[in-house]
Amino acid sequence: MKYDQDKVDEMTLALLYLVTTERHEGLGARAWRGFDLNTIDRLYEKDWINDPKIKAMSLHLTEEGFKKSEQLFSKHFGKEEK
Repeated sequence: MKYDQDKVDEMTLALLYLVTTERHEGLGARAWRGFDLNTIDRLYEKDWINDPKIKAMSLHLTEEGFKKSEQLFSKHFGKEEK
């Protein structure tokens, strides 16, 4: 099946915000890495995460990647408050 890889990348990045475990202002954040490896590689190519080739169970979102993930999470999953 063909699919829009950019949309998958955006949704994966948004979900990485949900599983962020550690945040360091100006340095990015750590998140659990249980996503498709090809998608993770594309996020790395877009400079939204650091090199995913390490064997850790988590990955490191760059500062830009963390901010983008927060924005995308809010856009796709946020609810308007009443």
